[in-house]
Amino acid sequence: MTNGRVLDVAHVEAGYDLLQVLWDVSLHVDEGEFVALLGPNGAGKTTTLRTIAGFLQPLDGDISFRGTPIGGRPAHTVSRMGLGYVSESLNLFPAMTVRENLQVGANSVRNKAQVASTMELVFQLFPRLLERRDQLAGTLSGGERKMLAIGRGLMASPSLLLVDEPSLGLAPMATVATFDALKALRERGVTILLVEQNVNTTLHLVDRAYVLEQGRIVLEGTGEDLLSNPHVQAAYLGI
Repeated sequence: MTNGRVLDVAHVEAGYDLLQVLWDVSLHVDEGEFVALLGPNGAGKTTTLRTIAGFLQPLDGDISFRGTPIGGRPAHTVSRMGLGYVSESLNLFPAMTVRENLQVGANSVRNKAQVASTMELVFQLFPRLLERRDQLAGTLSGGERKMLAIGRGLMASPSLLLVDEPSLGLAPMATVATFDALKALRERGVTILLVEQNVNTTLHLVDRAYVLEQGRIVLEGTGEDLLSNPHVQAAYLGI
């Protein structure tokens, strides 16, 4: 499955103003892998993604994307290099249609045939978006907005997709649809780093995972290994 290192995070520390959130965080994602970052609220999961994506400057440590250092580079530069970020806040344009929001996600792509092909893929992954393609994003349900945010993140054909809390606030059926789409992306070879609180479902889906607690990586392993880990079972699975 792995044909090379896509992302390498080494000894990163980060935070907001005087509040340090991450301490000596190291992780990696290889080509074609589906990797999760798990942990409780406030552990620093979103901060990790925001630092990788260029929205936060690391205080220390190194971040490399396909061998090129990106730590401290602005988000728009990192995005153009092929790193997509679907944030928890989604950042959709509510007064624009589903199709228009997807087109915005492809602004950096000059090849019109590629844009059309990727939009077709998004509609295959999310048939509901095809049904709603001319509907304003602001009128969509919560689950549909999450689907649209992931779809828009795919429109630039990133070689690594960071996805933050896709199931947060969703009804069970919408959560299932979102995870099904992530599973389909994995099967298509998209490399994904996922932040998620639904630990049980996530560990059954991913190749590997890291557990982040109080800003530090405390565990890492395959999904199967972590499902049988006593700490994970006690803290996250209620076993």
